[in-house]
Amino acid sequence: MSTVTVAQLADLPDGGATRFDVEGRRLSVVRIDDAVYVIGDTCTHADISLSEGEVDVDTCHIECWKHGSSFSLVTGEPDSFPATRPVPVYEVAVVDGAVVVTLPEPEEAAAR
Repeated sequence: MSTVTVAQLADLPDGGATRFDVEGRRLSVVRIDDAVYVIGDTCTHADISLSEGEVDVDTCHIECWKHGSSFSLVTGEPDSFPATRPVPVYEVAVVDGAVVVTLPEPEEAAAR
């Protein structure tokens, strides 16, 4: 496991998603009030950036703008078609105002 700082909490839009490319991974970082969620940024139905989709702050979901699949920011599970596979979810913490993400080692990620 490795940890990486991706942003400052104050720089993230509240109720929105921001894409970060970190160590060969595309991450979607979503801020809802003081909570931060980090999931894989690529829709599992098509190669579309989830960060470009709409965030539902009430249900903690993000919707793929291309075909409408919605993914839980907590579990990564899709709750609507056409996507049927989850996106990865990453451990995240806010430390002294910095958003820090824990990334599995490449072989751990491949085993999932």
